[in-house]
Amino acid sequence: EVQLVESGGGLVQAGGSLRLSCEASGFTFDDYTIGWFRQAPGKEREGVSWFSSSGGRAYIAGSVKGRFTISSDNAKNTMYLQMNSLKPEDTAVYYCAAALPKSDYGVITSWKYWGKGTLVTVSS
Repeated sequence: EVQLVESGGGLVQAGGSLRLSCEASGFTFDDYTIGWFRQAPGKEREGVSWFSSSGGRAYIAGSVKGRFTISSDNAKNTMYLQMNSLKPEDTAVYYCAAALPKSDYGVITSWKYWGKGTLVTVSS
């Protein structure tokens, strides 16, 4: 069974940091591109960052560039999102997802597997 399980969300004050984790199971981690998305109340789901664990160009959204960093530990089948200098507008449910290589990553429907999400709340 394919599973993506996010953890690490919570409540943090503006300017603080959180590290989200996404543990994958049921598929070969190296065969997929793993990414992070977020959805704020009343807004569409948007891509935050992604890269292929087997190499390739990474994507980072302009709104988080310089503050968020994506990384992976292939031995643990886990992807991370380090979030620094958090702002109230970063408040959202954060999801990890997996897509086949060379998919059109900018299209939500290209992402084959999804986790259930973890809530990040940034207070002002």
